[in-house]
Amino acid sequence: MEGPLWTDEYAPTIADLPQDGARQYLQQAVDEPLNLVLYGPPGAGKTAAVRALAREAHSDVEGDLVELNVADFFGRTKKEVSQDPRFASFMSSKRRRESSKADLINHVLKESASYAPIAGTYKTLMLDNAEAIREDFQQALRRVMERHHETTQFVITTRQPSKLIAPITSRCVPLAMGAPTDSEVVGILEGIAESEGVEHDTEGLAYLASYADGDLRKAILGAQTTAEQEGEITMTAAYEALGDVGFDDRIEEMVGKAEKGEFTDARSTLDDLLVDEGLEGGEILESVLKELRSRRGGRELAATYELAGRVDMDLTEGTSDRIQLSRLLAELGREA
Repeated sequence: MEGPLWTDEYAPTIADLPQDGARQYLQQAVDEPLNLVLYGPPGAGKTAAVRALAREAHSDVEGDLVELNVADFFGRTKKEVSQDPRFASFMSSKRRRESSKADLINHVLKESASYAPIAGTYKTLMLDNAEAIREDFQQALRRVMERHHETTQFVITTRQPSKLIAPITSRCVPLAMGAPTDSEVVGILEGIAESEGVEHDTEGLAYLASYADGDLRKAILGAQTTAEQEGEITMTAAYEALGDVGFDDRIEEMVGKAEKGEFTDARSTLDDLLVDEGLEGGEILESVLKELRSRRGGRELAATYELAGRVDMDLTEGTSDRIQLSRLLAELGREA
C-alpha cells in the first residue's frame, strides 16, 4: 500500500470505539490503572483499544506503553528473542548465551514490568494474543503482576479467555470486545473516506463491511486498497480491487522458501501478509494449500493435509495465527 496505513492514520480514541461496555471501563482505567482482559474475535479492535487507552492515560505514550505480542516469543527461536533490539538494553551477552529460551522470556516479562514509568505514576504493559501463553509462563506472569502492580497496569488481549488461568483473570476486569456490526463498520469507513476526500457510496461501503465479516482492520485496509487502486469506493471498485486480492505470487514465494528450509525469510513474508495486508490465518492457510496442491501429490499431499487440518483446528480454537502458520512453514521445510 502507498503511504501510511489507514488503520494507523485513523486509530480510534476511546470515544470512537463501537463497544459500549468496553468504552466505560477503558475510560475509567484512564484515571484508575485497572488490570484488564480484553477478549473478542480477530479484528474487533482489542489492540487499538489498548493503544487508545494509553494515549489518554500517558503523557509519554512511547515510553509508558509496552507492547509484547506473545507470538514474538513463542513463535521465535532463542536466538531471535535474544537479538530483538527492544530487549537489548536489559539483556547481557552472558544472559543471551547461557540462558534457555524460557529463562529469556521470563526475564523479558520481569524487566518490562519492573522499570519505572517515564512520566506519571504508572505504565501500561500490553500482552497481545495471550491465548498462546503456556501455563507455566502464565504462572510466572502472575508473580510479575503481584510484584509490580503498583507501577504497572497489565492489559491482556486474547481471542479465548478460557485459556487464561484463574489467578490471572481474577486480577483483571474482563472486557468483551464484540465484532462491530456492518452498520458500525460502514459508519467508520464513511468517516475515513470523507477525511481522505475519496469518492464513495453506500453500496461500496456496505460491500466492504460484508467482505470484512466483522473484522474492522480488514475493512479499513480493504477500503484503502480500493481507494488506491480504483480512485473511489463503490461496489464495482471494491469488487475489482478485492475480488481477486492478488497475493498468489507472495504465497508461492513463501511456500517455496519454506520448502527450501529458508524459514526466516518465509516467516517474514507471513508477517507481511498478516500485519501489513491484514489477512486472517484461515485465508492464508487456504491459499497455502492451494499452492501445495500444485506442488505435491499422493501420500505427500495427504500428509500435508493432515498437518493443515491440525493447524486449522488450532486457528479455530483461537491460538495465534502467526504461531500456527509458522509451525506449518517449519514442517514444510522439514518434509522437503
